[in-house]
Amino acid sequence: MAIRSLTIASRLPGAQRNVAFATAVSLLLMAILAPFAQFGVLKTLIVPVDAAATTNNIAASSGLFQAAIAAFLIVAILDVVVAWGFYLLLRPVNEGFARLVGSLRIVYAAAFAFALLNLISAAQLVHGATGTALQSAPLQAQVAASVASFDTGWHLALGIFGIHLVGLGALLFGFGAPRLLAALVVLAGVGYLADSIGTIFIAGYALTISTFTFVGEALLIFWLFWRAARGSRTSKTAVASPDRASAGAAS
Repeated sequence: MAIRSLTIASRLPGAQRNVAFATAVSLLLMAILAPFAQFGVLKTLIVPVDAAATTNNIAASSGLFQAAIAAFLIVAILDVVVAWGFYLLLRPVNEGFARLVGSLRIVYAAAFAFALLNLISAAQLVHGATGTALQSAPLQAQVAASVASFDTGWHLALGIFGIHLVGLGALLFGFGAPRLLAALVVLAGVGYLADSIGTIFIAGYALTISTFTFVGEALLIFWLFWRAARGSRTSKTAVASPDRASAGAAS
């Protein structure tokens, strides 16, 4: 198995190098857009225990709120691209398992996109509302409920994403990726899964394990870029070798 893994990892054809590069670029874009939307916008506008403040914040920064929704939608689309990329890259290890792991990410993306409908609903509720309309208790309750539904839906989706990462880490072991990287990807998946289960089933759950276990996801981006670049250099060397060999034979 170890010899087969090394063979898979060291012989990336041109098409797979392109897949590795496209997957890395997609993951990098997601790593920029998701924190912007979550921490740069939602965390600043949404006040969990204050529906009135949340409604007023969204109304005052409606353009920024809509930008966050758009960023999240792009992330969901890129998740599908990444799922397909990992399937193409890792199917030599185990095609059936690679298909399952890729499908889990697509299911996560669909669940996440469905949860986003709640943020779109919140944006529509406050659109055009001014003055006394924004102070309406029913309106504020609807906005708060939409935001809460998004949060619940996302945490449910993150449980699926966590299982995907665990499977992805297992495939990386078989592919011949660094064992530490594969283990950290599995650990990232466990972190998301733990946070998902804790948030849904444990009242008052306040831990954010995934904020400490996400390192594997970041390293995976660099590793994919490295694989694509290393493959390109290997390809150039392989093309040049026959010329050197023929030159040596001629002499």
